[in-house]
Amino acid sequence: MNRTQCIENSIIKKYRKKIWSPFMKAIRDFQMIQEGDKVAVCISGGKDSMLLAKCLEELQKHGDVPFELVYLVMDPGYQKENLQKIKDNLNILSIPATIFKSNIFKVADSSSKKRNDNPCYLCARMRRGALYDKAKELGCNKIALGHHMDDVIETVLLNLIWNGQMSSMMPKLHSDHFENMELIRPLYYVHENYIKSWARFNELSFIDCACSVTKKGIGKRIVVKELIEKLCEIHPDANLNILTATKNVNLNTLISYKKGNETFHFLDEYDQKK
Repeated sequence: MNRTQCIENSIIKKYRKKIWSPFMKAIRDFQMIQEGDKVAVCISGGKDSMLLAKCLEELQKHGDVPFELVYLVMDPGYQKENLQKIKDNLNILSIPATIFKSNIFKVADSSSKKRNDNPCYLCARMRRGALYDKAKELGCNKIALGHHMDDVIETVLLNLIWNGQMSSMMPKLHSDHFENMELIRPLYYVHENYIKSWARFNELSFIDCACSVTKKGIGKRIVVKELIEKLCEIHPDANLNILTATKNVNLNTLISYKKGNETFHFLDEYDQKK
């Protein structure tokens, strides 16, 4: 086997229980892929999206449901060395990606300074919009992002601590702004540590977030990641229980909750339960 084949083989052999099985469980549990789908795999250049591309490729090759894949790399203003690193990894992994340019890093940084806002949130929103737009142009009905289980858990705590709301990162959702387009997150059940292990085992190195603002140390997600590590020192399953809690919400114990544009309060039916 050549290097690419060895890397592919490691996903379904060595990392079958840690990566492939959780990946397939998410695909099945959340009905992410249907016959005739054309999925744009959005590759940022990091380890997560590169692994996602290979997992979906394996599913396309060996799965029972026929679907198409398109690989997209958006260059939001990467430095030359980072873009070259992405191209080198695409070559190693034999991923035939389409690379297209945008000026999102520059716009997000400038806009955030004017409004004293979080550049990461604005950048993520703009990047997603650009990816939706390109995917739709290429005839896709879905985009796949490389968010993993740790991203989901961190998002739950971020929303609780900074936004004061119980809100999670969904495994799939319909786009509000792009008709008939859907977003899926097939690595929803995969731990980040196993992705790192897969990269080390195959002697692969990827870019981290290449945003100059993030590299200055700005980021609530870093704080939350450290908090989760401390919680797991106290209780080993703390991180998993945070994720499980999003599936076990007891509405009878909540003061209020939202569904769509409507808010429900426990007092609405309180006296009816005497």
